[in-house]
Amino acid sequence: MAQLWGGRFTKETEQKVYAFNASIRFDKKLFSQDIEGSIAHVIMLAKQGILTGEERDSIIKGLTGIREDVENGRLEITDEYEDIHSFVEANLIDRIGDAGKKLHTGRSRNDQVALDMRLYTRLQVQETDRLLKELLTVILTTMEENLETYMPGFTHLQKAQPITLAHHYGAYFEMFKRDRLRLKDIFYRMNYCPLGAGALAGTTYPLDRNYTASLMGFEGPTLNSMDSVADRDYLIEFLSALSTIMMHLSRFSEEIIIWNSNEYQFVEIDDAYSTGSSIMPQKKNPDIAELVRGKTGRVYGALVSLLTTMKGIPLAYNKDMQEDKEVAFDAMDTVKDCLDLFTGMLRTMKFRRQRMAESAMNGFTNATDAADYLVNKGVPFRDAHGIIGKLVLYCIEKNTSIDALSLEELQAVSDKFDADIYDAVSLKTCVEKRLTIGAPGSDAMKKVIEIEKEYLAQESIS
Repeated sequence: MAQLWGGRFTKETEQKVYAFNASIRFDKKLFSQDIEGSIAHVIMLAKQGILTGEERDSIIKGLTGIREDVENGRLEITDEYEDIHSFVEANLIDRIGDAGKKLHTGRSRNDQVALDMRLYTRLQVQETDRLLKELLTVILTTMEENLETYMPGFTHLQKAQPITLAHHYGAYFEMFKRDRLRLKDIFYRMNYCPLGAGALAGTTYPLDRNYTASLMGFEGPTLNSMDSVADRDYLIEFLSALSTIMMHLSRFSEEIIIWNSNEYQFVEIDDAYSTGSSIMPQKKNPDIAELVRGKTGRVYGALVSLLTTMKGIPLAYNKDMQEDKEVAFDAMDTVKDCLDLFTGMLRTMKFRRQRMAESAMNGFTNATDAADYLVNKGVPFRDAHGIIGKLVLYCIEKNTSIDALSLEELQAVSDKFDADIYDAVSLKTCVEKRLTIGAPGSDAMKKVIEIEKEYLAQESIS
């Protein structure tokens, strides 16, 4: 097939070179954005008197017909075309004749692909934000339902202090909320239109770039034509945000994997989100959580790949930049799939509340509260710390817990213990007396939940 740029050449491109250079295999994903940008460009050209109204209408009708035929399966995007722009323009010329050749007036494939990728990424930011909001809604519902579901809190993977499931889930709510804030920041910083930048130095045609930008919902045009075609910062920022989302999902997945283990048995993952073993009939594996954890490295790889591609590129456009698409598309799709499946897994997961409470009691998570009890009885904290440490050793030898010791056993270690110690170190007391904002006490958690509800009621990115 003759190339749209072939006038300067005297012979056909070697087939291997053509195949290596072509991007249609992956940039066909930008089809809708290429049509959208072309229609906006044509409307602006007619407004500026560069095209006639008849030419505008003919081109728009042709572009609309191509879009409908592709979407309905009547027209296939094939590898005979070099890129998605060539596919659209060639088919347009076939349909409407010479008027189609005027589509490219005042623009280059450089600013065209920069526009397409920016439009596509902008949409992906919005879709990712929507999926994060769904995940946050499920997390918040779980928080509301588990204000008194006691469990151990950990440091160093060692049981530390008693908390609630609501409090634990609340930590992930904050993580994913920050992810949405990052996406919002990226959206507004990237929302400027590069169309009209030309190859790198603008054009002599009297384009109205502000008008073109407004037609596609941009804040305005980009302000330097060289940067317009060479900028991939917005994509690097988005891949960085996606990597952080995956890091948060991976951390959450790791906890669910641990909670699902035979040793913990805190949760039961729904059959719809589990798999079995081909040889061990008793197995019920947390494959979704494990795959999310595993795919995190794949998304990290996309970020590092693009950073590496861009690190030595001089201004302005260079063919290296074509390498931004495959890794970015894969990362975007991977994160969306992971968010969707992870949310479904969380929504259907069951909690073994009694098991969680027993684990908190058996892990000496109330030891700090026992020390605080002694402090309130006038014992210096450092002495109280040592007394409780001795009690823990005693409990380990007896295979029991602090709250299960008799008062005589407690008083044998310190005469400051009295009958009120049992209430002081109960799970309910240990949790409920922590009432500062951000702590696990139910009154504090209820205030946080109301704040988070107000946050989720706000509009999404648009």
